[in-house]
Amino acid sequence: MNIDRLKKSIIAHEGFSLKVYTCPAGKLTIGYGRNLEDRGITKHEADEFLNSDCLDIKLKLEDEIYFFSSLPDNVQEVLIEMAYQLGLYGLLKFKNTISYLETAYLNLINGRDIDYREYVAKASIEMLNSKWAIQTPIRAKKLSQKLKGEY
Repeated sequence: MNIDRLKKSIIAHEGFSLKVYTCPAGKLTIGYGRNLEDRGITKHEADEFLNSDCLDIKLKLEDEIYFFSSLPDNVQEVLIEMAYQLGLYGLLKFKNTISYLETAYLNLINGRDIDYREYVAKASIEMLNSKWAIQTPIRAKKLSQKLKGEY
């Protein structure tokens, strides 16, 4: 069997879609005709999606929030996870949280650690003052604690 020739034939007949669609047989399908209803995805594929999504979100946050890369890892991870759940623009609606984090960052680069912690704490409170925190309270509380380094 020539796998390359086989793949070319399948691609030619199936086409390609980055978005889920319903095939003529009525099945949810993606990629090169992958039947999601019957086959789903493997754990490895899900892990690859998650890794790719996290890296993609990180790059987008670096573009949207000028100080993002300078934030401590725990703060970056919280923002990435929030964007993963809410979408990038959902996260960016947390204007008060981001504003407090910006002030915290400015205090951090100026050596004012006490002020840094104060503004991170304010940012974590703002996270909990949201529809998101009402809808997913356990996750919101955990991420609020992680933002403050309490994990």
